[in-house]
Amino acid sequence: MKNILFAASEGVPFIKTGGLADVIGSLPKYLNKDEFDVRVILPKYTCIKEELKSGMKYVTHFYMDLNWRRQYVGIFESEYEGIKYYFIDNEFYFQGFAPYGNIYEDIEKFAFFCRAVLSALPVIGFKPQIIHCHDWQTGLIPVFLHDNFQSNEFYWGMKTIMTIHNLKFQGIWDKKVVKEITGLSDYYFTPDKLEYKGDANYLKGGIVYADYVTTVSTTYAEEIKMPFYGEGLDGLMRARSNCLCGIVNGLDYDDYNPDTDPLIVNNFNVMNYRVEKVKNKIALQKELGLEENPDKFMIGICSRLTDQKGLDLVDYVIEEICAEDTQFVVLGTGDPKYENLFRHFAWKYPDRVSANIYYSNERSHRIYASADAYLMPSLFEPCGLSQLMSLRYGTVPIVRETGGLKDTVIPYNEYENSGTGFSFCNYNAHEMLATIRYAKSVYYGKKREWHKLIDRGMQTDFSWNNSAKQYEELYRRL
Repeated sequence: MKNILFAASEGVPFIKTGGLADVIGSLPKYLNKDEFDVRVILPKYTCIKEELKSGMKYVTHFYMDLNWRRQYVGIFESEYEGIKYYFIDNEFYFQGFAPYGNIYEDIEKFAFFCRAVLSALPVIGFKPQIIHCHDWQTGLIPVFLHDNFQSNEFYWGMKTIMTIHNLKFQGIWDKKVVKEITGLSDYYFTPDKLEYKGDANYLKGGIVYADYVTTVSTTYAEEIKMPFYGEGLDGLMRARSNCLCGIVNGLDYDDYNPDTDPLIVNNFNVMNYRVEKVKNKIALQKELGLEENPDKFMIGICSRLTDQKGLDLVDYVIEEICAEDTQFVVLGTGDPKYENLFRHFAWKYPDRVSANIYYSNERSHRIYASADAYLMPSLFEPCGLSQLMSLRYGTVPIVRETGGLKDTVIPYNEYENSGTGFSFCNYNAHEMLATIRYAKSVYYGKKREWHKLIDRGMQTDFSWNNSAKQYEELYRRL
């Protein structure tokens, strides 16, 4: 048996703010149980739902030195869908209504978490061959492991993998403060290690000291070696390129299955969607107060409303997008300028634009199941799960060719009858608009081709089975 420990700051169903939590909640279930004993370790936030907290069993506690402070470390465990979860408890660090707060507090919180993860291993009697770290919050684990934990032979030979879910978030703070919090010597705070533009950078430390680095799509793994996508670490990414690879995230096909999904009005599958899918569309039009018309071309967006998601392109041509033959349904929160943009157009065109400025899991499923097309013109997109959900629900994605979007959506080719969606290359509003209009012309003018696009999209396999095999391969190599 190979022992693998996943360390992360969030995981479904316990705590979720983004796609990272979906990965932590899904991937361990799909790894081969006969070969790998996979366990997950998370912080025990006070904001985890009560019913989930009540299922946790107290294991033990101890005190740990965090440089000059002694801190309480409680350990709880719980089993969920066959996976064993451990939780690091310390109310001083993990209190509050959300997992993340001010960066200066998070810097100390996750230094504590990284050290506690390593300190807890001999106590819980689990010795992983590989610790799989996710994002900057766990970036210090490879660093600590390389440092003072090497004096204990329990830790000898442990390997680490650092997975980058979004390079934009790195955990950067004042070098002197980080030195004080972590107790790491000056040796670690040089430009080839944790130092970054005079500050200290957790993610950089993790990338430098991990045995292997992965990210969440093949294209993104190439893009981050370039200055535009590299967020200041492109040089380091090029330096580590011999142990860097991209593995596309999967989608939990049990949760996202139009045939059995309890959150949608009318279930359908690849055999009967021509008749059944449109019933969802009419129900959504009714629910949102839009004109009830099965023939209107409906575009959906479920997203954080930020620049990263390409919404400045939408802003530029939104008047043209909301043409008379189109309905536009938006769900999400984010930058006030985009929230207000969509509110304004919902007020201006109440029968064709719906702005849902909040987050609702149920409503997102309904949009995926109802819309004809799904718009995702991201500036950069490490992997992206929305386009995988839309393919699964027979909604044709319109995307910009970047990161995971380029890897998962095959552009429609009318001469070869191939493709699963529509894509455009340059970050340009009119190129996006032309692509939307092209998609619309196929929808209205070539129904048969449109249905073939949906057939191919619904038959692609982006379940975790595929990705899990690639991770297993990587674990064996290490």
